[in-house]
Formats: sequence, structure tokens, C-alpha cells
Amino acid sequence: MNAVAEALERAERHAPYLKALIRREAEGVGPLVADGRFDAALAAALGRHDPARPGASLRSAKAGVHLAVAVADLSGAWSLERVTAALSRAADQAIAFALQAAFAERGVEPAAIQGLAVLGLGKLGSRELNFSSDVDLIVLHDPAVLPCLRSEEPDEAAVRVVRRLAALLSERTPDGYVWRVDLRLRPDPDATPPSLRLGAAETYYQSQAMTWERAAFIRARVVAGDRALGERFLAAIRPFVWRRSLDYSALAEIREVSFRIRDHHGDVERFGPGFDLKRGRGGIREIEFFAQAHQLIFGGREPALQAPATLDALAALAAHGRITAVDAQALAAAYRWLRTLEHRLQMRADQQTHAIPKPAAERRALAGLLGVAQWREVARRTEPHLRRVARRYDRLLAGTEPQERAERVPAEPSDVERWAQAERLADPELFARSVAAWRSGRPRSLRAPEAVMAFEAVLPQLARAVGRGRHGRAGLVRLDSFIQALPSGVQFWRLLLAHPPLARTLARLLGETPVLADQLARRPELIDVVIDPPPPLADVAAALAELPPAPASGEPLEPLLDRVRRWSAERRFRLGLDLIEGRRRPLEVARELSLMAEAAVVRLLEAVTHAFVARHGRVPRSELVVLGLGRLGGQALTPQSDLDLVLVFTGDFRATSDGPQPLGASVYFNRLGQRLVAALSAPTAEGPLYAVDTRLRPQGAQGLLVVSLESFEAYQRDEAETWETMALTRARAIAGAPWARDEVEAALARLLTRPRDPAELRARALDMRRYMEAHKPAAGPWDVKLVKGGLVDIEFIVAVRALASGRRVSPDLDRATAEVAPELRAPHAFLMGLLVLLRLVLPADRTARPDRAALELLVRGCGKKGVRDLKAELDQARRAVLEAWGETFGVRR
Repeated sequence: MNAVAEALERAERHAPYLKALIRREAEGVGPLVADGRFDAALAAALGRHDPARPGASLRSAKAGVHLAVAVADLSGAWSLERVTAALSRAADQAIAFALQAAFAERGVEPAAIQGLAVLGLGKLGSRELNFSSDVDLIVLHDPAVLPCLRSEEPDEAAVRVVRRLAALLSERTPDGYVWRVDLRLRPDPDATPPSLRLGAAETYYQSQAMTWERAAFIRARVVAGDRALGERFLAAIRPFVWRRSLDYSALAEIREVSFRIRDHHGDVERFGPGFDLKRGRGGIREIEFFAQAHQLIFGGREPALQAPATLDALAALAAHGRITAVDAQALAAAYRWLRTLEHRLQMRADQQTHAIPKPAAERRALAGLLGVAQWREVARRTEPHLRRVARRYDRLLAGTEPQERAERVPAEPSDVERWAQAERLADPELFARSVAAWRSGRPRSLRAPEAVMAFEAVLPQLARAVGRGRHGRAGLVRLDSFIQALPSGVQFWRLLLAHPPLARTLARLLGETPVLADQLARRPELIDVVIDPPPPLADVAAALAELPPAPASGEPLEPLLDRVRRWSAERRFRLGLDLIEGRRRPLEVARELSLMAEAAVVRLLEAVTHAFVARHGRVPRSELVVLGLGRLGGQALTPQSDLDLVLVFTGDFRATSDGPQPLGASVYFNRLGQRLVAALSAPTAEGPLYAVDTRLRPQGAQGLLVVSLESFEAYQRDEAETWETMALTRARAIAGAPWARDEVEAALARLLTRPRDPAELRARALDMRRYMEAHKPAAGPWDVKLVKGGLVDIEFIVAVRALASGRRVSPDLDRATAEVAPELRAPHAFLMGLLVLLRLVLPADRTARPDRAALELLVRGCGKKGVRDLKAELDQARRAVLEAWGETFGVRR
């Protein structure tokens, strides 16, 4: 007996519903099924939909589909994924046909259906439908375009269409039913109509919806009706479903739902009579929740995790390192077996059941349908799967302890101070006052009950991490400032609760680098990169690969501006954290900050150019080129650096653009340059990106923002001051077409290698350094940029030696020192590393001095044993610079 014949025999013996279908379809798809031609049988069944008899034809089609799918499944010809996809395809076509029939009864032809969309959720949405399943639907309508009868309002028309749709699918007739329709996933189903107005639905899901509703929309798709309307709705609520920040609040809410389900269905804990395969411990629902919890947490940041189907989601989570391959394989194997067992249950009587039958005879029949001789063999196969799932799901839920068992800071103010004394906090009285203020509800981050609950659970550990030791009082003061500044708290405090090591990280930020702590207070979502750090950047291409492409002509620029700002803020924050934790060296961070800035300039230049070209066209044989100077040109940005930019354009300044609104070249490129500077510097909803300084251009602030390359070269050759030429030694073309950058680099080479009078060069450089010292003196010994023997002196030495020699040296000051001042390479590396660290631990005010905690960070970051060694190294570096100064200029500093 072949596999198909054996499957038909099992179906007749053990499944009354399938036995009836075999007889009913003897003259229908039965012969195709018996011949193993399941695809042909499925197609024949789906071809039965008849507009002249919609109800009867829908039920006839369902019978043929069920027989074909059941035997393909029982014979092993189709995998679980193929079975569920076929069932979902059949449901899609049935829903679409029923909707057309409902509209046809109102005189609306299929081509005229608009203004009403049917969304499939649950297993229909993910194309994982059960053999006997509800179809979870949400229906939306746009009253402005929905076809209506003359006597009815659009809302009334939508309700009537949906009710007729549901009746065609769900009503039981002598021919049975098609699919049970469940419309209860819509908001407040007891009070809302079965079809929601589009605007009201968008408002609800963007502002009021619960976590379980977010999880439902992981698997949402448009299945019938006005597809464009449905897709617009799904796009509008996408940020609600897939949040950019790591969302551990989702895990907490899924945890509560899981315990309620276990409480409700926990009367049968072990596999056996009455056990619920879907909701029982270790069952199907826990596998789905396991995948969805990880998707909700990480999916907003990693689009590849946004897979609707459970098996696809598990594979994606493992591929991206969010769960282990072993866990993914164990859960996938359990899912396939439990879903197969569930299908056998439902095949027996076409009932939506998930419970193992209590009568022994029914369990034997179920075993027979599975092709197993005895029920105990079914139990032997099933129980290990349930244990593996339950163990992994329990581990996931253990991320947050039950609230009643968590440690708490006492409620009474007097007890708070005693608790702080017992915990050895530096200032128990200050801590008690702070706790009273936090519990008053004044901080915005502690107004929501969920935020308060998570905060109270994490507060003991946070207080100990921040408030102990010699920096404890300062840490408590900064903790209070941080809490007062947080704009919201539910996500943040739940994240700390889910990841206890984050409290120690926050303590370090508060104690050692208030600059990073302030950033975190303004943007709490930055804590995500502590858990989920981005990889280091090797080059500009790697940075560009992380950024979205420039929008096409006609698309808005704002989403890209916001995305670049988020990306930059996250990476800068993570680099700062890597510095204070010793994972990256300061010069590595300076280089990566420069790569990020260069990538931002490149991408935003592309974006503003696209929009500009659509209106004004292009100037033939001309391109805008961006020069990076200063620390950007030298690939040595600090966490607080501006971008020094000069903009030039190649080609003939007399040319005109070729667009609908043509412009002369100079006007064209100056307007384009203004747009680029605005894109880089203007604050958006995501905050600022960079401060841009363009004063190094010809004529400084009085000159044009963008000049032709010809004018730029003529100015630098004939009019520029010596200090302007010195600044060019750190210049490089960072954005623009490659051929245009080559032209600019050739011009720079010509300018920098011209013969010069060394004596005049040195004299003018000395005059400029004295002018700087008079007008912007060093703020103290830690102002390593301007102090005598500091970084500015190195820059002067290198620039003068390079220009005097007629050599074009690298814009990178580290490489340039190796070329013309090798004795300064080590002092430069030390001073530059110290500057990067100082910009991290001190505010922008140059007069600030590092406190004890900051000094300890500087010691660690520079690889020294203590503050004395750090100061000794600083003195030694400055002496080396001053000695080189004397050799270069012939005078002492």
C-alpha cells in the first residue's frame, strides 16, 4: 500500500469528518487526491467559487480544499509549512470572494470596490492557518470613498458589508461552514462596530494600543478589499509595532499574560487527557510568545527579525544572534510536532479544539490518525518537546522577578535613611530626601504606575552602585539630576530591571562622565546600544552601509535627517562608553568619529542634491566638492568637535543648470551648499547633528559660501594669509563625485608644494601664534589644545615644516608628524588621546577642571598607573613639543 492509499485508509478509520469528505468528493477532487495530485486537487477546489451561488460554492470549495490538504499532510507529501500555506491561501481566496459577493449584492462590481480593507491577523496573517481555525480579521473603511447606497451613511454601509462577509463564511448550512470569522481583535470589540474608520484606527494604534495588540500586528497583512488603503494603514502604524528602542516593557507584559494563561489552563499541567496543546505549559502559544517577545524587543532595530511566521522568526533570531541555534532548533522541532498533533485533533471532526481527548477511545483514534499503534507512543514523543519549550520559556520570563519578591527601599522616610546607612551610602540623609522627591510623582519619568513599579525594583541596586565610595555623594546628586531630566521612564526603568548590569553602567556614567549622562537623560533610548553595541567601523563605506539611502526625488528629506541623527547619537554614545570602560583607545575613537562625520556629509550631500536636481537640474561638467579641514580633515574628531568645511565647485562658473528652473553655476552651488549646511546643523525632532564652521573659506565669513575651484585656487595662491595656507595642510576632499574630488586634490597639491621663503613663512606663523595666544589663551594646564607645548603648537610645527619643504604631507596629523616631525609622533598621540578623553569628561566650558573621578578615568584611558604618572607624561610631552618649536622657529615659546 502506497503512502497516499495508507493515508486515505487512516482517514476513513479514525476521522469521521475526513471519511465524510472522501465520500462527498468521490466525483469531485477525490480521484486527484487518490492519485497523489494534491496541487491539482487544491486548484480544482479553489476554482469552484461561483458568483451565482456564493454561499454554497464557498462551502463546496472548502470541502475539496480540506480533503486535498488532509491527505497531503497525512501521507507526508507536504511539510507543515506547505500545509499551513495552502490552508491560508484557501482562506485568502474565500475571504476575497465573500467580500466581492457582499458588495455585488449591493450593486458594486469587484473593480469598483474601494474604501474598505480586510486585514488578516494571527495565523492567517502569518500564513500558518490551522486545519480547523478561526480567521482573525480587522476591517477598516474610509468613509470618503466607500461605495454606499443612497439611503445609508458610510459607517452603516461598512457594517452591513462586514456582517454579510462574516455570514457567508461562518453561518452553518446543510453544507457546513467555510471559516469561523473572529472580529474581536479590534479595539474594544463590545463597544465598537465591526468595521473601524481608518482615521480612528490610526489614532488608537498610535497612542493607546496595548502590547498584545502590537504582537498581533507582527502577523498582520492585507487579505482582501482595498489593498492600497490597507497598506497605508499598516505603514502608518509600523512605528507603533516596531519601536526603534529596545522594548523590554513588551517582555514584562507578555510575562503577565503568560502567567494568566497558565493559571487559567493550568488544571492539566502534564501531557495527557485534557491537556491544551495551544495554551498548556510548553505548548504552541509559548513558542509563539517566545519568538514574538524577542521580535518586539529587537525587531525595531533589526528589520530582518520582522518575520510574521513563527518558524521563520525563530530562524531569523538565531541567524542574528538573538537566540542560540540550539534553542531555535529545539523550539522549531517542538512547534512542528505540536502543530501536526493539533491538526490531527482537528481533522477528526473539523472542530477548533486543542485539548487532548479524555475518552481513551478518542485518544486511540488520534494515535491511529498519526500512524502510531498506541497512545503511550504519542505521549513519549510529545513530552520531551513540552519540557524543552517550558524550560526555555521559563528562562525568558525569569528576566523580571515577580514584583512581590523584589527587594525594595523602605516606604517610610526614616526607614529610608536607616536603609541607606546599612547599605553604606555616602550621604544617607541626601538619599532619603531624594527618594521622597522621587516618590512624590514630580519627575516625569516616575508618573506612570508601570514606571514606578520598575524603578522601585531597580532602585536598591542603583543606589548601591551610585552612592557608595568616595564619589558616592556626587553620584547621588547626579542620579537625582538624571531622574529629574528623564522625559519618560517606563521603557528605561524596565530595561534596567531586565538587565541588572546596566545599573552599574549608569553609575559609571553618572560618576565619571556627566557629558554622557546628560546625553542619556535627554535620549533614554541610547541605553539600547549598551546592550546591543554596533560593530566598529572600518571605513566610510561601512558607515554608509548603516545609513538609509538618499530619498528619491519628490520624497521628503526629514526622515533621513532624523535617521542620521539617531545613528550618530547612538554611535557617539557607544564610543564614549567604550572609552570609559577601556574597550577602545582614544585615537581609535577619534578616527571612528571622523568616519561617521564623513559618512553623514556624503549621504546628506546625496540627499540634498537629489531634491535640488529635480527642480534645477545639473550644471554640466560641474560638481560640488566638500573639503574637510581641521580635525575632520585630519581624521581626529573629538566627542565635541565642530566640522570645519570648505565648499567648492568644479567647472565653469559662467555655466547654467539644465533643469526646469535653471540657475547660474554660482547661485546654483551656493543654494545647494546652504541646503547641505542646514541638513548637517539644523536641529530636528532628533536634535542637532553637527555644528558646522565654514569660516576657513576664501574671505572668511564675508565671502561666498561656495566658490569655484578656479577662484579658490587663485585666492589661495595670490591673496591668502599664511595661516590660511597652513590650514590647507589638513584639508582633504571628503564628498563629491570621484573625478571632481581628484581635481580638487590636484589643486591642493599645487598650492601646498609651491616654493616659499622659509624665513617669511616662520615669521608669519609666529605672528599668528602670538595673536592666538593674546586673544584665546590656554585656560589652564589641562587645556592640552592651547597650552604652551600643546596640540596647536604641534599643528604649527608640522604645517610650517611641510610648507617649507615643499612637500604635500598627509592631512592626518599622526602621519604628518611621522613624515616631517617624527620626534613629535609620541607626544602628539598622547596629547590627542588626552584631548579626546577630556572632551568626554568635561563640558564644553574650557575653564572646567577634571574632578577626582574624571582624573581616574583619564589615568585609565591613557594607560597610566596614577595621576602623578599622568601629569609627568603630560609635562614630558609638552617639553618635547617646546624643544621642537625652538628647532623649527629658532625662538623659545
